[in-house]
Amino acid sequence: MFFQDPMALLRVVVMAVAAYIALILILRFSGKRSLAKLNAFDLVVTVALGSTLATILLSQQVTLAEGVLAFAMLAGLQWIVSRVSIASPWFRKLVRANPRLLVEHGRYRHGAMDEERITSDEVDEAIRNSGLGRIEQVAAVVLETDGSMSVIAEGGEGELTALRSVAR
Repeated sequence: MFFQDPMALLRVVVMAVAAYIALILILRFSGKRSLAKLNAFDLVVTVALGSTLATILLSQQVTLAEGVLAFAMLAGLQWIVSRVSIASPWFRKLVRANPRLLVEHGRYRHGAMDEERITSDEVDEAIRNSGLGRIEQVAAVVLETDGSMSVIAEGGEGELTALRSVAR
């Protein structure tokens, strides 16, 4: 009722330990970016790593060597994409979204919000999460490349230099 073959359970235990160790080693070798979810490609790699781990553990048709190779291929492809995107502005634009300014000096930028499919309620939530209570206290809200929102409070003098790379 709970399992059919005790050897199948033992296989899952052995594969889980071996695949977990292999995944940790590959992630340590590939660097912090492998789990950073900085952009859509990074998120896809993270999800694919989890899916691959589940497949290794539960599918008897997939060997440990095949699974480890899949881990290594995903980490290697991500490394290649990140290196090429550093070297090529054209490629970087292809694989990475641009951050987008949603609020500027206490005013919603409704056109940008509509294009990004973000509601004022969602922006208000990000403002509240930052500890602010009034939109007038906000210098900027930026929709980041990973889908999160950054809130910058009013109060500093001069140009907001951290907004140089943000699409308006």
